[in-house]
Amino acid sequence: MILKDSNACKRNMETRRFIQCDVFTSIPTKGNALAVVVDAQGLPETQMREFAAWTNLAETTFLLPPTDPKADYKVRIFTPAREMLFAGHPTLGSCAAWLYSGGQPKDKSLVRQECGVGIVEIDMSADLPAFVAPPTSIEPMDMKHLEEIITALEIDPKTIVQTARLDNGPVWQAIELKTAQDILAVNASAVRWPEFKAIGLIGRQPDDNECDYEVRMLAPSSGMSEDPITGSLNSALAVWMHAQGRLKDRIIVAQGTKINRHGRVYINTDPTAEGKILIGGQTHILVEGNVVL
Repeated sequence: MILKDSNACKRNMETRRFIQCDVFTSIPTKGNALAVVVDAQGLPETQMREFAAWTNLAETTFLLPPTDPKADYKVRIFTPAREMLFAGHPTLGSCAAWLYSGGQPKDKSLVRQECGVGIVEIDMSADLPAFVAPPTSIEPMDMKHLEEIITALEIDPKTIVQTARLDNGPVWQAIELKTAQDILAVNASAVRWPEFKAIGLIGRQPDDNECDYEVRMLAPSSGMSEDPITGSLNSALAVWMHAQGRLKDRIIVAQGTKINRHGRVYINTDPTAEGKILIGGQTHILVEGNVVL
């Protein structure tokens, strides 16, 4: 028996195509999950917010026709609590879902996604899809806030290489520690929200490791204190490193290790365009069907 809710009837809810995918991993279910409502045209923002809260994933996206003629589609990105201007794993996941659902880009080698920060390009010419890192502002971190973070996480100041406040839509309190082991030793549960803003930690892996760096993102997400894999943070960190002349042509970043995920982010510089940085990774379509919204 199907019971009809009177409020649902008043909303004139429709059946819409739905996909759930796993981003930034070679092992399905070991990446960062993303819910995608493919046919979101006409869906009120209130229902977008409510559905994103219901999925209880780090992000849920809604695909819409573009308003910019240069774009292939438009995406709106919601956490369970708020809308985001830009996010990395929702960018790659939404692109994969759009293509899987029959989307045809104007340029086969490049998908142009419209979002809150403008048009983000996803390069399709290599083995892995990769979005172009958006502009990132780099400023000194507020020292008082840095001291609060160091105290809360019990970070040994001697392990800190450098810090910065990075803004590429989301804002990151970025802290580079000497080694991957230094950041893996940090206790994420020691941070209390909303007293702290999103914290990004990065540390170098040993030379014999398959990955160059380990990254962790500490912030409240779906009730978790640590995000599995964060494309926007890795993008901001890559721009920061490039601005200092420290970014190699290609690096591999591991993320999610501490919470039993197998995240891999592939970062490449484009030799044909100064300052162009590509943030790539695999996406797996795990669930497809319909949702009534």
